[in-house]
Amino acid sequence: MLRLRRFLQIAAVAALAIGSTSISAAQADDSEKVVNIYSSRHYPSDDQIYKLFTEKTGIQVKVIQGKAEELLQRIKLEGESSPADLFITVDAGNLWRAEEDKLLQPIKSQELEEHVPANLRDPQGRWYAFSTRARVIIYDKKKVKPSELSTYEALADPKWQGQILVRSSNNIYNQSLVAAMIDSIGEEKTEAWAKGLVENFARKPQGGDIEQIKALAAGEGTVAISNTYYFARLLAGNDEQLKKSLAHIGVFFPNQQDRGTHINVSGAGVTVYAPHKENAIKFLEFMISPEVQRLLTDVNFEFPARPDVKPADIVASWGTFKADSLHVSALGKNNPEAVELMDRVGWR
Repeated sequence: MLRLRRFLQIAAVAALAIGSTSISAAQADDSEKVVNIYSSRHYPSDDQIYKLFTEKTGIQVKVIQGKAEELLQRIKLEGESSPADLFITVDAGNLWRAEEDKLLQPIKSQELEEHVPANLRDPQGRWYAFSTRARVIIYDKKKVKPSELSTYEALADPKWQGQILVRSSNNIYNQSLVAAMIDSIGEEKTEAWAKGLVENFARKPQGGDIEQIKALAAGEGTVAISNTYYFARLLAGNDEQLKKSLAHIGVFFPNQQDRGTHINVSGAGVTVYAPHKENAIKFLEFMISPEVQRLLTDVNFEFPARPDVKPADIVASWGTFKADSLHVSALGKNNPEAVELMDRVGWR
């Protein structure tokens, strides 16, 4: 099984390399007017950011997209000849893996250190977050009162049996939530919580966060666990019938009386052999400029990394909340234990 999994992983990387035409080793010359990005983000906001960066700096942006694990494997295989200048990804766990594999180099930037909070960046400057996302409780206001909700831990209470909607344990967002809980309450208590949560599932996990929200609106459960920006996208979309079905769905920020709501990040780091290091740093600094922070909030409905930039109106309408101040690198460090724990309790 391990050999087969390894073969499939290598095959996926090979396919990614063959299918990509945006960047090749031959294109990674000494030109000062290019930055080569390997990105696992697939959002419309990012295309706008790339275009805006080129307009303002004259630096051309070349992008290869893929899954984080495929891109990291590709950087490893390319070695010193890699054209990649920046690795961009969602989830701190992926940034931690890149750091552990020594695929990122430390940089110094007063702009980044001033505007990115300490818990959202690597102390050595190997990666920086440029946006955050909160993993919250979405609930049916017709069936659940806000006073009945409190913490992630409370979702393991038998009173929620058959009511909770959440995606599978293969999802990195769920793995990071469990990793954060391991850091906060310990592995033993987290395992007991996860076991209770699984027993309360409304159905076998299937689909992404959007599918959990739609299932909630359809009455398949009463509460769901989701990242906030998925719900905001649905509310801001053009599907009027869907938006009407979401009128009775609310957002609850858990753990406000103790550590705060779990957050994760999107972030980036300069690759270890970046041929255009200075351009990569410029792009990173551009990502935390007020203009781009507003794009990330207004187009993709993420929370800005900069504390002095406000979230989009839809997101702001849910109110302010206390976020967990845990250093997000813990999400990567605790990931192996989280995955094993979820497997033990039958979270598939």
